[in-house]
Amino acid sequence: MAGFIDIACNFTHESFKDNLDEIIFNAELEGVEKFVLLCASLADLEPIQIIQNKHPEKYFISAGIHPHHANEILETNYEDLLAKLKSTTPNAIGETGLDYFRNISPPEIQRKSFNMHIEIAKVLNLPLYLHQRDSHKDFVDIIKHNINNIPKFVVHCFTGTQDELDDYLDLGAYIGLTGWICDAKRNIDLRKSIKNIPIDRMMIETDCPYLIPKNLPIKPKKNINEPKYLPHIANEIAELKGIEIEELKIATRENAIKFFS
Repeated sequence: MAGFIDIACNFTHESFKDNLDEIIFNAELEGVEKFVLLCASLADLEPIQIIQNKHPEKYFISAGIHPHHANEILETNYEDLLAKLKSTTPNAIGETGLDYFRNISPPEIQRKSFNMHIEIAKVLNLPLYLHQRDSHKDFVDIIKHNINNIPKFVVHCFTGTQDELDDYLDLGAYIGLTGWICDAKRNIDLRKSIKNIPIDRMMIETDCPYLIPKNLPIKPKKNINEPKYLPHIANEIAELKGIEIEELKIATRENAIKFFS
């Protein structure tokens, strides 16, 4: 039977350095079939390839530089970055985008990196894996500027407003949903807006080891999120949308395969 696909796994994080095989095994026991390996920094490129090479049938790769690490583009150029990302044979380009929450990299460098990744995705004819936090206007403006020839894209870890959701859907985005929606107290608007996301534009994710669902019946000791909790997140989304969990699983799985293949 076909399983869930977790489109956001930060498996290069130190939380998984000693037990990744166990993490994958436990997720598969819960019905999670495939995983998207996220790349935040150029330093992640080699580790995610090593992970994928062990069981290539289990993984998709997204290769790029997270806006937190956008300063890395100052030490490379477009041609070198294109070559490095292409060498991983990625299924998507990213995680790229904008994050003004803490501005770990300066906004102007983030915007330059974002545009560079968009150009690479165009050249390689690959979808874009996008991140946005506290930067909606600039984020949307950059996408609109490229909309005539931008590849398909997913806005992962969506936690925004209905107006932001409308902007993304109007631009043709796929929407990635995490365990953030499991916090009913802080996410009233988000939980309402889920009903307005077409199921053919939806994907699901844990963003592990981050964003552990707040309403897990049994909390893990170290508060580390894992892909095995993806069915719990899916159940919450299915309830909010008023559909059966099996319908959600099949639709989000098909969306992910179409997107990353």
